[in-house]
Amino acid sequence: MASGVEGATFFTPLFLLVLGLPPEVAIGTGLITEVFGFASGLFAYVRRRLIDYSLARTLLIITVPMAVLGTIVAGSVEPTVLKVILGMGLIAVAFSFLRSPEPALVRRADCAIEEKYGGGKGESCVVTAEGKRISYRVCNKAEGMLISGTGALFMGMISTGLGEMNGYFLLQRCKVPSRVAVATSVLVVAVTALAAATGHLLRFVEEGGDSLTTVLSLCVFTVPGVVLGGQLGAIVSSRISQHMLERSLGILFVLIGGLTLAEAIL
Repeated sequence: MASGVEGATFFTPLFLLVLGLPPEVAIGTGLITEVFGFASGLFAYVRRRLIDYSLARTLLIITVPMAVLGTIVAGSVEPTVLKVILGMGLIAVAFSFLRSPEPALVRRADCAIEEKYGGGKGESCVVTAEGKRISYRVCNKAEGMLISGTGALFMGMISTGLGEMNGYFLLQRCKVPSRVAVATSVLVVAVTALAAATGHLLRFVEEGGDSLTTVLSLCVFTVPGVVLGGQLGAIVSSRISQHMLERSLGILFVLIGGLTLAEAIL
């Protein structure tokens, strides 16, 4: 929650490499756990009134069905292939963190948006809980749907990818103010993760047996953990440099992605 990355990006490799779970069980459990963690953070953004609901609806039209499609694909892919895709996805996430813009550049971009669209000149406007009006223009919606839809497909398949694709589109391509971009992305990821997690859970229920038992046994511990972590994340983010956190996560995910690929190949 402190970094803004999907929780399943952490959980899935842990379940896969440390607990030795089958890829589809690790991915499904990671997504189910993530839903509760993101719901905790989403509540805070709703209270702060930073979410662009119109933009979120536009993206959700494509992300929800693509995430469901991803869950279907994941159920028909060989476990080894799924591990390789997961490892490559984690490395891609790592490089997105390592290449994230400097905080000074983000602040300058926000100032430029304010100068151009301030005073209600933009086509879109969010009024925060403090009464501040944030105006901007949402461009390239069709491109955004394509980018976010691709991220949602990978979320359904390997439990990660949507948050990073949303960040690339909203911040770098569309130039949405950073606070609105992050809050809107959290809503899109939370709802899409719920759709993907539901798809995986329904498959576990249909299959029954050890898979469903394992998922429920893990969630008994992980769900309370992420609900608590969702609240602590806000405290952590206020005390640690976001840029330093992103760089550290980038290095961590390179290592995890490499280990996942090594296990799949060797």
